[in-house]
Amino acid sequence: MVNEKITKIFIYIAIVLLVLVLDRASKTIILNILENSGTVDIYINSFLNLYLVWNKGIGFGLFSFDQSYIYSGITLFILLINLIIVYLIFKEKAPKTYFLAIILGGSCGNLFDRYYYSAVPDFIDLNYKGYHWFIFNVADIFITLGIACLILVEFINYKKKNDKN
Repeated sequence: MVNEKITKIFIYIAIVLLVLVLDRASKTIILNILENSGTVDIYINSFLNLYLVWNKGIGFGLFSFDQSYIYSGITLFILLINLIIVYLIFKEKAPKTYFLAIILGGSCGNLFDRYYYSAVPDFIDLNYKGYHWFIFNVADIFITLGIACLILVEFINYKKKNDKN
């Protein structure tokens, strides 16, 4: 029983670290491009561009503020959410725990940036015929993927519960 719990903890840590490493690697590449060329504005195709913006808000640039106390408050709120996610990882059952670990890894990546750079570098720009989605980063992809999977699991569990009744 103890070995099983330790194994699961190592799996959760590995998931968080994998997401964090992928996020940091992508941001490091983009920031190296910025350092070498002075800007990041790379056309890949008509659907995808790399364009660096500094996000001082939360996901997808929402709630961006210049006031430091609001920025610090948002950062503390994100830290609190991360602690709640850690708690939920130990309280929930698989597969939810794995999706929570994915979300935590992405959130830790963005939290690192908020602390180190005082903003999060976002650089993935999806667009279609001139209509642009929010510019985001690899951490945002994992956070969104984890949340979508959690929602899907809840729908599946709800359906199973209703089928039993």
